[in-house]
Amino acid sequence: MRTPSPESGRLFGLTDGEAGYALLRITLGLNILLHGVVRLVGGPGAFADGLVKAFETSLLPGALVRPFAWVLPFAETAVGALLLLGLLTRHALAAGGLLMLALVFGTALRSEWEMLSVQMLYVGLYAALLGTARFNALALDRLRLSAPAATPRSVP
Repeated sequence: MRTPSPESGRLFGLTDGEAGYALLRITLGLNILLHGVVRLVGGPGAFADGLVKAFETSLLPGALVRPFAWVLPFAETAVGALLLLGLLTRHALAAGGLLMLALVFGTALRSEWEMLSVQMLYVGLYAALLGTARFNALALDRLRLSAPAATPRSVP
């Protein structure tokens, strides 16, 4: 039987865990980025109006829904872009998790349990990525964190 080479278990120089993490992080980032971009292209005002209308019968007043609805597409675009690039990954995952917390709260107030189930899958993805961040090898964070620190120059 042949002995496995040192490169076995690596894909493009990444371990299986690192490759799987990159696949999930990049795909989630693209998904969230496009959530935001589509809403921005359609007009954030139109999106806000639709969300306020959807919450008319809920306990949440429109005065709270509208500002959140205006911020959401920009936040989704930023979180998605950061995840896609692997830049400030832990912060982006935490921010995405907080966005999901707010969305779950609103969805529960509207008793939209099927949508809440989908949102809980997103929460699970954010939690899984945050909990396994040590596999975040294919990311701009690696370049940023591995850059040599500036050393103070001695004054002659």
